[in-house]
Amino acid sequence: RSPHSTPADIPVISEIATGLEVPWALAFLPDGSLLVTERKGSVRMVDQNGKITNIAEINVQQTGESGLHGIALHPKFPKESYVYLYYTYSSENENSLNKVSRFIFSENKLKDEQVLVDNIPGATIHDGGRIKFASDGHLYITTGDASNPSLSQNKDSLAGKILRVTDEGKTAPGNPFNTSIYSYGHRNVQGLAWDSNGN
Repeated sequence: RSPHSTPADIPVISEIATGLEVPWALAFLPDGSLLVTERKGSVRMVDQNGKITNIAEINVQQTGESGLHGIALHPKFPKESYVYLYYTYSSENENSLNKVSRFIFSENKLKDEQVLVDNIPGATIHDGGRIKFASDGHLYITTGDASNPSLSQNKDSLAGKILRVTDEGKTAPGNPFNTSIYSYGHRNVQGLAWDSNGN
């Protein structure tokens, strides 16, 4: 704190919800309510009074860092009432995998899952999991190297990448390899942000 600062310079921190278990990502609804993912598989809604409502239970594999991760709203929400989730699950041979699905948000529930991107390698650590829409209207998805650094350099694998897809999960036009891969060689990206120029 600067010796010249005043109380107005100090941010006010307010507790809005308690009792959440490993909250991982947030998305704000137009009315100011907050959607929160919990890594164990729960999606919670916190209204402006701090009331918590469970709106979905996703069947995830939660081991170490894996589980339910990112959440994003469609850029035209609520006209396009889609909520997107990134989460870890077990494949048929018990290998850990991640996927991105979109759900219809209706009457404070998530329903009608549609898988958009699947077979993203997963592991106990390094699952990535951040998803965000950019001003270009496309969904950006971060993936981890699934504890196998060589996968991040392999352009035939979705591990250790930033993916860029349409709102329906198709390869976005202009991607450098004509696949969903936008950039590669990443260890475990868990954040995404854009500057004022859209970079």
